[in-house]
Amino acid sequence: MYNAAVVGCGVVGGRLAESFAEHEETAVWGVCDLVASKAESFASEYDCRAFTDYREMVRADKVDIVYVGVPPAAHREIVEFALDCDRHVICEKPIAEDAAEGAAMVELEAETDRTTAVNLPFRYTPGFGAMRERVAAGEAGTPRRVTLNFRFPQWPREWQDASWLRSREQGGPVREVGTHFLFAVHELFGPIDRVSTEVTYSGPDAYEDSVVGYFSVDGRDGERLDGTIDLLCDCEGEEENSITVVGAESAFSLVEWYRLVENRGRDDERTLNETRASTTLRLVDEFVSALNGEDADLVTFAEATRVQEVVDAVFASEGETVELGTA
Repeated sequence: MYNAAVVGCGVVGGRLAESFAEHEETAVWGVCDLVASKAESFASEYDCRAFTDYREMVRADKVDIVYVGVPPAAHREIVEFALDCDRHVICEKPIAEDAAEGAAMVELEAETDRTTAVNLPFRYTPGFGAMRERVAAGEAGTPRRVTLNFRFPQWPREWQDASWLRSREQGGPVREVGTHFLFAVHELFGPIDRVSTEVTYSGPDAYEDSVVGYFSVDGRDGERLDGTIDLLCDCEGEEENSITVVGAESAFSLVEWYRLVENRGRDDERTLNETRASTTLRLVDEFVSALNGEDADLVTFAEATRVQEVVDAVFASEGETVELGTA
């Protein structure tokens, strides 16, 4: 049995705690939050110890796994401390507030024999897995465009009780949501290597409320594929988060985070996959497989940092083309 310590008692921290409790080879040993009442509430639910100082919790001899579910600016500090204590680590996305911090974490990953991973759940989402398989099998025909579309009538969303999500430094919808979909592009076609965007912000030091631009990938087959990103906050309408691959013969869209649709909006539209699954439970299962010396499918710090480089480029572009992966 592996004992898990959860740092950060937010919404996603709750999902990880639930999955650790559900998995037959893991248990929640401790939880930590700066707000004592949150930690105590979690501890009561999972019959474990509550902390307000992560160092005290992580140092405990009984801890095997540390999940880092706090705002991005604190990721590196906590991950480094956990690895120094010889703990295995799962880090929440985005890996850090910027790619420089992510690169430092990649170095930590390379220097340790502990198992590490980043929670980027499209790796385990059935609908996205089906999309990846169909695109790879050529069912869309030659890919011609990939589009990312986001609409947030309210940011942060009503259920997100976290003030840091409003900040420009480490919050905003591109980091919080766009990271997932940029990772999806990498999973489908390989790393994004060019970005050009125009970004506006909701106020001084506040989150981005509009992003319009393009990106491109020199795909695995050597063919360049162009993509677009269109994000708008504080607007009329329903929330949308989608990725669409438009091919010469068909188009596949992942919508609502899990549902795969062919030829969305056309007369021949059909839903191909609408399976819901606990991606956090799958992550814990893959992580346990790695701890047991078995093959495991985990998102590495290096993969997550490559996505973070794209996020950084979105904000740095100012309408100019930013070239990535040239070093």
